[in-house]
Amino acid sequence: MCGIAGIARLGGGELTAAADGLLDRLATTLAHRGPDDRRVLREANVGLAFARLSLVAPTDGGQPLVSEDGSVVLIANGEVYNHRELEAGLPAGTRMRTKSDCEVLLHLYQRDGLSFLDKVNGMFAFVLWDRKRDTLLLGRDRFGIKPLYYHRDADRIVFASEIKALFADPATPRRLDWEGALGDLALSATPAFVHAPVNTWFEGIGLVPAATVLEIRLGDNSAREHRYWTMPEADADSDASDQEYIAAYRDLLAEAVKDCATADAELGLFLSGGIDSAAVAALAGHVQTFTVLTGSTLLNGDAEWAHRIAKVLGLPNEQVLFDVDRTPGAEEWKQLLWQVESPLCSPEVYYKNELHKYSRSRHPQIKGMLLGAASDEFNGGYTDTYAEGPGWDGFMESLRGFSRRTALLDRPRLAQWYGLSDVPLLRDEALRATAAADPYQEYLAWKYRSLQQYNVWHEDRTAAGNSIEARVPFLDHRLVELVVSIPAERRARLLLDKRILREAMVGVLPEEVRTRPKVPFYHGDGRLHTYRTFTRMLTQQGNALVEEALSTDRAREFIHADGIRENLRRLREDREHGSLELLLRVVNLGLLERMTEQLPPEPSAVPTTTTLRSVPVEDWDESAAELGELTLHRPEIAPDAAYTLGPQVLLAAADDGQGTWYVIVDGAVEYVVEETADETWLALLRGLDGSCSLREAVAKAGGSLGELRELVEEAVEQRLIVPVPS
Repeated sequence: MCGIAGIARLGGGELTAAADGLLDRLATTLAHRGPDDRRVLREANVGLAFARLSLVAPTDGGQPLVSEDGSVVLIANGEVYNHRELEAGLPAGTRMRTKSDCEVLLHLYQRDGLSFLDKVNGMFAFVLWDRKRDTLLLGRDRFGIKPLYYHRDADRIVFASEIKALFADPATPRRLDWEGALGDLALSATPAFVHAPVNTWFEGIGLVPAATVLEIRLGDNSAREHRYWTMPEADADSDASDQEYIAAYRDLLAEAVKDCATADAELGLFLSGGIDSAAVAALAGHVQTFTVLTGSTLLNGDAEWAHRIAKVLGLPNEQVLFDVDRTPGAEEWKQLLWQVESPLCSPEVYYKNELHKYSRSRHPQIKGMLLGAASDEFNGGYTDTYAEGPGWDGFMESLRGFSRRTALLDRPRLAQWYGLSDVPLLRDEALRATAAADPYQEYLAWKYRSLQQYNVWHEDRTAAGNSIEARVPFLDHRLVELVVSIPAERRARLLLDKRILREAMVGVLPEEVRTRPKVPFYHGDGRLHTYRTFTRMLTQQGNALVEEALSTDRAREFIHADGIRENLRRLREDREHGSLELLLRVVNLGLLERMTEQLPPEPSAVPTTTTLRSVPVEDWDESAAELGELTLHRPEIAPDAAYTLGPQVLLAAADDGQGTWYVIVDGAVEYVVEETADETWLALLRGLDGSCSLREAVAKAGGSLGELRELVEEAVEQRLIVPVPS
């Protein structure tokens, strides 16, 4: 991993010595991405800055790289995994001047021109200066894993690995794009497909598209894009069997993990407890693993499963504790937000950044981190998340709804006809001009965009902010090409609930791990613990973050200040109210606006030490009670107070003759209670009418408060039962 940046004059003329100061500021702002080496080059009309984190060829991989004839200069961030294979295919007599895996790009360009990336496998962003043609090439890998931003006007182009580096240039605009941000359906979580270019969130800031080379002729400032890869469509003519697809997937995943696990420095792995990171762990060999231990990951089982997986695989696992009282401070959140440069900064991003910070602090020799990220997007990981009914048909019905809503954005006058009832009045064919013929193909295009907008964006920044490189085996393009080309009629068999991955892991992972259902990173059973932490963050110091977000003139043009405060008040009183994520995104916009007015210090100037500690666990079952005390909030229970069901809660008996009861919250069934298995608990719920104390109600139900305390605490926590006002 590296930081790359630079400036080039457009329309003739050379850079002056004044550019040296800018190049120095660019390199300084990106120093966290490359603490091992720093170099600057200025010649004629081009200036380049490079900061290096050395994972391959640590003593012989410095940049800029220059071709043997001196005509081509390259700075690159990332890894070319198949560089040895590519080097072997170069013309006889070609001499590699360094051991850098990126040097092969110089030779490929000189041989193949703009087609030089067609056979490259890796994650990379680069700037290539062709001196003879007076041309600058800016390019990125197929999934945009490595970032490259720029600002271009009539006289020059400035480029860098991160937006904050561009802001070190006084001539680059520092202005949040409020209209573009608020109109982005990804930011508002609108259930529709988004196909717009990836949003940089700031006016005048461009992002080199993934799988693209941007060619800029410096003499006349003309530019064109060369797209060297597109995602394939379903292969309707494929005669491969399901088992052949699964076998091919297993082999490709093993190759991808091997490529990502190859380095001249030590690597770690984030182990979440799901099949994705477990598969990478099983295939990677001996690596140190790290797991987030919070109230959320304790309750949803992720922390426990990570421990068990590591034990089965013989891997060291550190359960990194976020205790019940840990809350990000206001300054801490702002530092993270500036590090990430996106209003999509979220609890998930916070926990990942803290895990990187912990691993870097406790294991400074680790320079790369293997991740299980980006598996869900193409392997069928969201078939249950988005499903409006059972199985693949329910998933596809949901996608048709997404496609319909997307089409209605272009034809809003038809929207009312589709919103009057859950029974349609018009056929989707009425939208044929804009609706997708294959909603799944449209879904893949959407996920390709959202990967770049959120996943690889924050994975890069959280790792790079701690001088670590994130490596993502599931974004090997060969693997993605295989799964997206599965014929449409075979998707249900191979992609429902990630079946292709689960079947590929037969004999590699234990059955209980291979078949474990997907759970969200911080939602699921423990969602309220996350909500409590981040509501507490927003309300600390008199709502300090909210008030700062409202402090600029432009923020007040868009944000309803009283509405924000009222939503926060309601969240504080009832964490089931509203959406913490959407509220946080609006606050993030205001904070980013404020930061552009007064730039924070460079990330390398901010201490990355951590107070987090890991909790040693030998036997999970024996440690469970202690871990619960460390991570779970225990609400106060007043045994002598009267309790009743919450105002939005109903208890209803099923007409099945089996003694089944439903706990209904806001009209939806949230819990099922079986009389045969939970007789005492059910009797207590039925008896809570506010006429007697909780202690008396428990006795009438035939139990003791000691036996039922955990259930009572959970019910109070989720406001299923509430005290009667005295």
